[in-house]
Amino acid sequence: MAVRGIRGATTVSADEPDLILEATRELLETILKENPGMKSEDVGSALFTVTEDLASTFPAQAARQMGWSLVPMTCAKEIPVPGSLSKVIRVLVHWNTEVPQNKITHVYLRNAVKLRPDLVAAQ
Repeated sequence: MAVRGIRGATTVSADEPDLILEATRELLETILKENPGMKSEDVGSALFTVTEDLASTFPAQAARQMGWSLVPMTCAKEIPVPGSLSKVIRVLVHWNTEVPQNKITHVYLRNAVKLRPDLVAAQ
């Protein structure tokens, strides 16, 4: 068994808690769907980041609402690179699995598809 990283990102239209939680749930649900066999008990940890224009809630709250209550999680701010995409929620999920690295599906939704078109095209 190995620890695999699954990257994902999504965007919201405004800094509102309901929008952030909804988008984060959608992102995590899509990650689960696109990586068959993945269960919350196999998740070692999750790191969420948000751009500096998002501060109304913690994205990790959405994961807890989905039942990830035992998964260690943290939230942080992204580096404010000039000209970068705004209102972005990112996640790096550490998954304990037998799935090889080249079979992991990374997920980019909404305007976040602009961040990694190479990974979106591969889906």
